[in-house]
Amino acid sequence: MSFAPLRLQSNQYQTIIDHCLDGFPCEACGLLVGSVDKHYEPTGEIDSVHPCRNADESTRTYTVDSRDLLQVTRQADENNLQIVSVWHSHTHTEAYPSETDVRQALDPSWIYVLVSLRNPQPEVRAYRIKTGQITEIDVIVSPE
Repeated sequence: MSFAPLRLQSNQYQTIIDHCLDGFPCEACGLLVGSVDKHYEPTGEIDSVHPCRNADESTRTYTVDSRDLLQVTRQADENNLQIVSVWHSHTHTEAYPSETDVRQALDPSWIYVLVSLRNPQPEVRAYRIKTGQITEIDVIVSPE
């Protein structure tokens, strides 16, 4: 199955990176809002980036704070958009879904973005996770 690439503007990409670095040594997380097609699949175009609080306050796990999730959901609804992606950082491992990430991937239509901070230059990769199957998708960063 082929999935649309994740398309970020450079300022959106930088917001994600900055939030992950600011959250270190804990995992940082956030949500991406965009549009979906007639099959409720993300188009890959991102309208807004929402850094969120990691309710776990953990170096190994994350949970998007429920208040942040509610606020972003309301804003998306008001603009006829959807939450299409969640991102989080891996502070000491590669940008690839862990067993925990796969187990917690509850929405098969979402794009799961991982930011590895194990090297000086953060690495951003994106995936679709459906019924335990991991498929990497391209991340395209465009100038503003």
